[in-house]
Amino acid sequence: MAEGKRKTDPDGKVRLGEFERIDDLQYKGLKIIQNTQKFCFGTDAVLLSHFAGIKKGDRAVDLGTGTGIIPILLAGRMPDAEIFGIEIQPDMVGMANRSVRLNHLESRIRIIGGDLKEAPDLLGKGHFTLAVSNPPYKKAGSGIVNPHDAKAIARHEILCTLEDVLSTASKLLVVGGRFAMIHQTDRLMDILVGMRRYDLEPKRIRLVHPQPDKAPNLALVEAALHGKPHLQWLPPLFIYKENGQYTEELMEIYHIGK
Repeated sequence: MAEGKRKTDPDGKVRLGEFERIDDLQYKGLKIIQNTQKFCFGTDAVLLSHFAGIKKGDRAVDLGTGTGIIPILLAGRMPDAEIFGIEIQPDMVGMANRSVRLNHLESRIRIIGGDLKEAPDLLGKGHFTLAVSNPPYKKAGSGIVNPHDAKAIARHEILCTLEDVLSTASKLLVVGGRFAMIHQTDRLMDILVGMRRYDLEPKRIRLVHPQPDKAPNLALVEAALHGKPHLQWLPPLFIYKENGQYTEELMEIYHIGK
């Protein structure tokens, strides 16, 4: 539910800026502040937060957290976990922190402003059991983009590359720690080769198809730092049925009807 014209939330705890709205995540009463003129979260963030499988006692970090949607969803899935998010864009950091306050999650989520390449120095090396990332999908130089535009930064490798994400994740994780990410399928080989370069052993892959008769366009991948080779291919995930309605599994992931 969008509430774009309010200057504050219903309880008056956080102030909304121009073009900002509060969206109801329809899950455990959680909400998110988004700016309609900037990047808003999509299905990929929801799929990743589900796939990551956060566990009791995890210390998790989201690399390039944007609006903070993934930390908030992870906190909803696992009350007994400490979650960090790092984001380089100051306005997104502010918006994410306001969403954390809106959901009364200040004791469980910390949003840090900074370059994710500096995260090991900011947050400590080998301190996390789980790292996640929904990084920019488009390679640098793929089309003309505005390097200062929030949507372009979220979609193109302007401020960080796939290599940066993998390198940083490997430094942040404890031995055996898990790294989960979502990316376009045409980058899957880059992901797998890069993971091994940084001692992240691929463990699980799940391909996401728009419909049963369509080729996959997204890949969910999990790796373990210094893990033993053993790759599990999970059943495909379909977003829509052939009739255009959401599949039952996607509705379960989104908690639709619950």
